[in-house]
Amino acid sequence: MGQGVGMKNQGLIAHAVLLFYIISERAELLSTERTMNEGKRFFRERNTGKSYLQLPNLLPILHVSGTTGITAEMNLTLVTEFFLIAFTEYPEWALPLFHLFLFMYLITLLGNLGMIILIRMDRWLHTPMYFLLSHLSFMDICYSSVTVPQMLAMLEHGAVSSYTCCAAQFFLFTFFGSINCYLLALMAYDRYLAVCQPLLYVTIMTQQARLSLVAGAYVAGLFSALVRTVSAFTLSFCGANEIDFIFCDLPPLLKLACGESYTQEVVIVVFAIFVIPASMVVILVSYLFIVVAIVRMPSAGSRAKTFSTCTSHLTAVSLFFGTLIFMNLRGNLGQSLEKNQVVSVLYTGVIPMLNPPIYSLRNKEVKEAFRKFLNRVKLS
Repeated sequence: MGQGVGMKNQGLIAHAVLLFYIISERAELLSTERTMNEGKRFFRERNTGKSYLQLPNLLPILHVSGTTGITAEMNLTLVTEFFLIAFTEYPEWALPLFHLFLFMYLITLLGNLGMIILIRMDRWLHTPMYFLLSHLSFMDICYSSVTVPQMLAMLEHGAVSSYTCCAAQFFLFTFFGSINCYLLALMAYDRYLAVCQPLLYVTIMTQQARLSLVAGAYVAGLFSALVRTVSAFTLSFCGANEIDFIFCDLPPLLKLACGESYTQEVVIVVFAIFVIPASMVVILVSYLFIVVAIVRMPSAGSRAKTFSTCTSHLTAVSLFFGTLIFMNLRGNLGQSLEKNQVVSVLYTGVIPMLNPPIYSLRNKEVKEAFRKFLNRVKLS
């Protein structure tokens, strides 16, 4: 009888211990959940100026141990939105910069749309070179539209970008920028065929061929942007969620990353090699053959005329790739943030605005097409 009572007491004690363990486990899990909610509330109310809790108190690493060996670790991924704070240290610049960026954006839209319409309307511009140029103008519109409107909003009342919007902006910016690189490389290849293979130019650059080349540029740009975006936004972001830049670009995002990011950075760099360096190789090799062909021409007039057909493209290539290379190397150059932001404005706002004048001011065919267009407008 006593043995039965003892066993019963042991059973009750075992049940009591088990119940205490469950309650303690539940309490710690509730504490973890409460801490995460506090962290989310901290970042949500941060933009309103409320700072009732300190960040270090919100980000503990909690370990809940038990007989099952369960470990619950609070990941430092409470960043659900990003604050773009470029130029906020100089509020007196806000209004002048707003008008300047708005003017550049309107000129970009007007110039590139005008170039596209002009190429579509004039049958003398229905050539492979102008076909590629029309797509380049379209990319310049998209490329600029991804960043400049947000810059205007940032200067007017500050910019808060959600995690999803920041990822979408990075994807679109990378997508359009990659296609821009590929189109400039295709234009260099087109110039090579026109100068070095004039008799085969028409048979090689058929309508089907140019459509295939442009489609390949779009697909390659899409794949590169998708891989780089997924690699960048699978990182964990912790600490301050402020981006001292004009849009969600890769270098400032990597500064916010915490934890192991070596694999993602390797993937990003590898796929970046297939965009900028690969495009530059195509451009450099094409122009190497062009220079050799020009040098072999018998008369100075022929050399000058042939070279003049390439100057516009060379100017656009120098501006676009020069600024991209500088932005990629700026960390090693030790430039200040203000200089980095100026350069980023150059390749997101200024270059898309300058491309239409670059390709039209020294181009007789575009000037003639524009004159015909003005005559049609006057007659109508």
